[in-house]
Amino acid sequence: MQTLHVAFDDTDSRTGRCTTHLAFKVVEHLKKEEGAKLVDYPLLIRLNPNIPWKTRGNGAVCLRLQVQDAGRVIDHIRQAVEEGSAIGSGANPGVAFLQSDSVPAELQKFSALAMCDVLSRQMAEKVAKAAGVQYSTFGNGQGLVGSLGALGCLLDGDHTYELIAYRKPENCGLPRVVDKERVIKFSADTYPNTFNNYDRNHGRVLITPHGADPVFFGVRGESPEVVASALPALQPLEEELDGWTIFRSNQGTNMHLQNEIRVAGAKAYTAGHVKCRVSGKPYAIEGGHVIFTVEQDDGAEMPAAVYEPTGLAKVAIKLEAGDLIEIGVGVRKGTTKHPKILNVEYLSVLELAPAFDVLNPVCKMCGKRMKSEGRNKGYQCDRCKHRDVNAKKIFVPREREIKTGLYIPTPKAHRHLTKPLQRYGIEKSS
Repeated sequence: MQTLHVAFDDTDSRTGRCTTHLAFKVVEHLKKEEGAKLVDYPLLIRLNPNIPWKTRGNGAVCLRLQVQDAGRVIDHIRQAVEEGSAIGSGANPGVAFLQSDSVPAELQKFSALAMCDVLSRQMAEKVAKAAGVQYSTFGNGQGLVGSLGALGCLLDGDHTYELIAYRKPENCGLPRVVDKERVIKFSADTYPNTFNNYDRNHGRVLITPHGADPVFFGVRGESPEVVASALPALQPLEEELDGWTIFRSNQGTNMHLQNEIRVAGAKAYTAGHVKCRVSGKPYAIEGGHVIFTVEQDDGAEMPAAVYEPTGLAKVAIKLEAGDLIEIGVGVRKGTTKHPKILNVEYLSVLELAPAFDVLNPVCKMCGKRMKSEGRNKGYQCDRCKHRDVNAKKIFVPREREIKTGLYIPTPKAHRHLTKPLQRYGIEKSS
């Protein structure tokens, strides 16, 4: 038996197809017809979610196999990717093959960068050749970047699992019918070992997509056993499923936010975390979004944005200048009208600065609060007309309306990689 690592990406488009479904079909064929054995669960690797040309979740798939005839398997998968991709509708697939018992360090480094940076196809081709990776591309071949990103991701630290159930071709495009009450019960019964099944804040089922792709539902959790329990619990009554696969994944791990960003040199579309102080009072704009400026220890500043759908705007508006925070961010590209901005994905308040209410001084004669007579002109009391040119404003300490701690978005606003609150403290180390 030969060890073969296979990865592919960008087989879908916004109008249909699905990279994980193609993996399901490929594995089904290889096990039945080629006697192939999986040496790991199929890997579903989510890459930098800020890439503007991504389709949906920016996910690539990697299969680590033991095969009898690597050449024959490579030919089949290459053909399956070409025929199973939405190339005419905007897909630009790449498929990569590595015959090796180990994954080269340069591939692992490339994968780490693919989680948080913008990488070119030319860079991917250079790394592939250096690592001994065979590859094929279609369309403009941008999918090679994601393929290598998945190929080099060992998931030897924190990871989760997802069971994805697929529809038969004749049902794709029809409404998905799920029992909301069964989803709520399943979510409660498996808490905290599954996540993002249902958003109680908005009464919204989260396990079903909305497009014409073949996914019926996906359930994410901490172990293969707990996600597999979704099949009997949530099996649809209205349609027969085509099959299912359990993937090991970096979803729900914040893997894209591990990189520390220095705002002085922040590059558009990158992701990471920023430790900084709030340097300007947050303010709300149309739509309920909140903008504030942050400053790092080198004096570099950049605006940050918290969007209303995340549910974090109510927290961000209560920040004050001087607060020490850490934010997980994606860097939005600047335009001729607007500078680059940090789009906030989570907010951790590390230290609260003292806050004060600023009041006019009290009249020494009658105790009524005085009114300013103009800048540097002192104050006068309306009641007794006493004037005091030396009086100063009074700063009264005010209790803060927020506390130190971690604030994350409401579940419906989570990206695939967003770590849910319930996962903090139960991350896997291997």
